[in-house]
Amino acid sequence: MTAVRSLPRFDHGAALRVPPAHDAKGRSALWAWLGEAGSDAKEPGCVRIHSICGVLVARPGDWIVLSVSGDFHVARSSPGLDS
Repeated sequence: MTAVRSLPRFDHGAALRVPPAHDAKGRSALWAWLGEAGSDAKEPGCVRIHSICGVLVARPGDWIVLSVSGDFHVARSSPGLDS
């Protein structure tokens, strides 16, 4: 089987969903994963992420994506799908 050369190269990495504020175990894992790049945001349950794009805010249910290049990104969740 031959590789298709016209497909773009994807920057695969890892992602972690922001847990609700009451999920102590999930929040502990989140802080360990983010390290110095993460901090509490003013809004309850939200997380500030320091990235090369500036400071990003992720709400519970959002995905924080760490690309292979080491950059953090936030993928917003759809409120209708999280119900």
